[in-house]
Amino acid sequence: MRVTLLKGKIHRAVVTDANIDYEGSLTVDSSLLEAAGILPWELIHVWDITRGTRLITYAMVGQPNSGTICVNGAGAHLVKPGDLVIVAAFGEMDESEARHFHPKIVRVDEQNRMIR
Repeated sequence: MRVTLLKGKIHRAVVTDANIDYEGSLTVDSSLLEAAGILPWELIHVWDITRGTRLITYAMVGQPNSGTICVNGAGAHLVKPGDLVIVAAFGEMDESEARHFHPKIVRVDEQNRMIR
């Protein structure tokens, strides 16, 4: 049997920008993506802590160490600059692998810098 588990997440990031005229996606500081184990173009969930909204999109690479969290396209109707969000990616694995798996959790401060 295969199960779906949280693979990695960026916890309580601050949305820095929104671009409604873009086709879609979430642009994320590449340093944060790498630390969370989220790949460019990977399916992600964005959960808005501030508004309670949720969306599913894909990750796009932003400038490293920029703190960028930019909601693009239709998602910009649901998530606004200044909102706190959780960005999460999931992976499938067999049950025996899942029992020993630990997701990569990246916590950030109010400037979206990683908290060690």
